[in-house]
Amino acid sequence: MGKLDGKVVLITGAGSGIGRATAVLFASEGARVAVADCVAEGGQETVNMIKEAGGDAIFIQGDVSRAADAERMVKATVDAYGRLDILDNNAGIQGPFYPIADLPEEDWDRVLGVDLKGAFLCSKFAIPVMQKQGGGVIVNTSSTAGVLGLPYVPAYCAAKGGVVQLTKSMALELVSQNIRVNCVCPGGTETPMMAGWIPPEGPERDAFFQNMPGGRPIQPEEIARAVLFLASDDSSAAVGSIIAVDMGHSAA
Repeated sequence: MGKLDGKVVLITGAGSGIGRATAVLFASEGARVAVADCVAEGGQETVNMIKEAGGDAIFIQGDVSRAADAERMVKATVDAYGRLDILDNNAGIQGPFYPIADLPEEDWDRVLGVDLKGAFLCSKFAIPVMQKQGGGVIVNTSSTAGVLGLPYVPAYCAAKGGVVQLTKSMALELVSQNIRVNCVCPGGTETPMMAGWIPPEGPERDAFFQNMPGGRPIQPEEIARAVLFLASDDSSAAVGSIIAVDMGHSAA
């Protein structure tokens, strides 16, 4: 028996990286999974992986920073499966590296739009569904950048810090309605996004991880298991929790 048997899940940014690993894991635990991503090829590939393993999944293409797309993602999930038990607000982008004085306004807006506004919009449309059916779970993805300062990615740090505070506010508002809201903060994880930040091999990569407490990159599946904990009844008393999965980075 799976931890998510009978549950319906919407995962944003599930076309690659942590979102894909989470979608595959959730399906293996018995969930029916709505895979949402702005890139159709990646999203459909995740769906195919789930179906090939005997799971049930659909793909929904859209941009979480657009209200109409966020609303459509939720509606398509409910239309397909009749309910929505778990929302995993995972979609995120890092944006370019810039000194704060040189950061273009449009890059600031794009990162805040996807990483923070996207979590707000998807939650905005998912919450009424959960209220109507008597409860649900929301898991937001922040980052160690949401609790630590990192240079040259000010928009990313601001957005991910906002996700932490959004989580706490939502959790306190919704706990009395049987909707639990929690947050996971991944560290340096082996994903396509990290590949744009740290070279896949070479001395720069080696030096980066040698300076980290754990000394190695995190695998997407390791983050997915933390998300599963927060999404399942195993974390029934976790409300407004901010869980770092970062090989000790935020503890140093």
